[in-house]
Amino acid sequence: MNLANKITLLRVLMIPIFMIVLLSGFNYSSYIAALIFAIASATDGLDGYIARSRNQITTFGKFIDPLADKLLVSTALISLVQLGKVPAWIVVIIIAREFTITGFRIIAASEGITIAASSLGKIKTSTQLIAIIALLINNYPFKLIQFPFDIIMLYISLFFTILSGADYLYKNRHVLKTGHK
Repeated sequence: MNLANKITLLRVLMIPIFMIVLLSGFNYSSYIAALIFAIASATDGLDGYIARSRNQITTFGKFIDPLADKLLVSTALISLVQLGKVPAWIVVIIIAREFTITGFRIIAASEGITIAASSLGKIKTSTQLIAIIALLINNYPFKLIQFPFDIIMLYISLFFTILSGADYLYKNRHVLKTGHK
């Protein structure tokens, strides 16, 4: 197993640790969980860079990397719902988009079509990560000036989640046409 895949597996292993820390309820648990989440999120860029720079892109890596990302974000959002920090309907929309796009990618792959990530998808991911971290750290330091940065970022991430999903489906609608090859 190459280094990039080991880093991706580390991200997967960090997910239950993140959740246990976040939901433990001890002092500063959400701040420690935010640090774990940020480190796990950073490994996504690192493993991708290593895989590309060393020409170590593998089928396993193509499978586990996006799965790890979706598991990390979904775990964080579901945990934040449990803590009462995020409305469940927002999380349902975000997770539904991920399932939809993942299913769409599976269909495309079965047709021999590879669809690259879009800039809107990258914005979606970035805004989700920022929103989750802001929610995990209880909107600090913006809380001091009573500015709801965490909630604003959550809604911005929801907007880009919907927009990027619609854009992805529209631009690649040809994949769903019968008999395409």
